[in-house]
Amino acid sequence: MSVKDTKAEVNTITYNKDKIEEKVGSIYEAIVIMGKRAEQINAEIRTELHNKLDEFAVHNSTLEEVFENREQIEISKHYEKLPKPTSIAIEEWLNGDVYFRKTEERK
Repeated sequence: MSVKDTKAEVNTITYNKDKIEEKVGSIYEAIVIMGKRAEQINAEIRTELHNKLDEFAVHNSTLEEVFENREQIEISKHYEKLPKPTSIAIEEWLNGDVYFRKTEERK
């Protein structure tokens, strides 16, 4: 799922606890899984943002040119408006788009 295509909430909302924990039986396990997915999403967004900003970077520039780089400012504003990685992870979890597996404990 692309971050740009997500229908995740931008604002804070309340979720049904039962829906979140129904796949694993424990709210704590669900939160850990969603947290790890949010970290993955955050890393993807960060990498994409840095790659796009590097396209417009001028390495030998004066201080005034750095502040006036409109393309970088517009790209940054676009990424600021995206839903947070946690919201995207919750949306993916509720839609069943997150793959997870439990590793067996060694005895």
